[in-house]
Amino acid sequence: MTMKVLDCRGLGCPTPVINTKKALEKGGSEALLVIVDNDAARENVSRFVGNAGRSVEVEEKDGAYHLTIGGTRGEVTTSDPGKEVIATEGEEGRAVYFITSNALGQGSPDLGEVLMKSLMVTLTEQKSAKALLLLNTGVYLALEGSPVLEQMQKLAEAGTEILVCGTCLNYYKLKEKLAVGVVSNMYDINSRLIEPGKVITVG
Repeated sequence: MTMKVLDCRGLGCPTPVINTKKALEKGGSEALLVIVDNDAARENVSRFVGNAGRSVEVEEKDGAYHLTIGGTRGEVTTSDPGKEVIATEGEEGRAVYFITSNALGQGSPDLGEVLMKSLMVTLTEQKSAKALLLLNTGVYLALEGSPVLEQMQKLAEAGTEILVCGTCLNYYKLKEKLAVGVVSNMYDINSRLIEPGKVITVG
């Protein structure tokens, strides 16, 4: 079987995911080899492929990651294969929270942290969060030692999707301290922002 090769080495987030999506749409059920050179791209492409309903095998070779994406028996769904839609009871009315800071509101940082913890406790009790999208200093909420880590873990266990910006983690050199959620990219995050439903910006 013919296998197309897509070399994404040297490309930053979310370009490897976007290029993989285009290649899958163009190639249909054809197998695809994607080559990336960083952990974030490997994780993001692998998750994207899984959500698209295709298998992926990862091999580390020559200082890069080789992702072999299996073909499908049917047609590839191209409307939005990067988004996994999970229908849950009572999902109507739940919101996506776009969080760009580890403190809530302007003014005293200490007060902002107290308010953020209060918000997370409230979200845990009300079960009103469909997803949390963490960018900029918002990624600090998902780290080891976070004052809201307990609430974040409860939200994740209850089915709230937590996407943490990989570019932000790399910028602050915090990736190794991530304690909850998944390392994500702007493609995935924007997919959640533009899907039907309510989006609430916090920061």
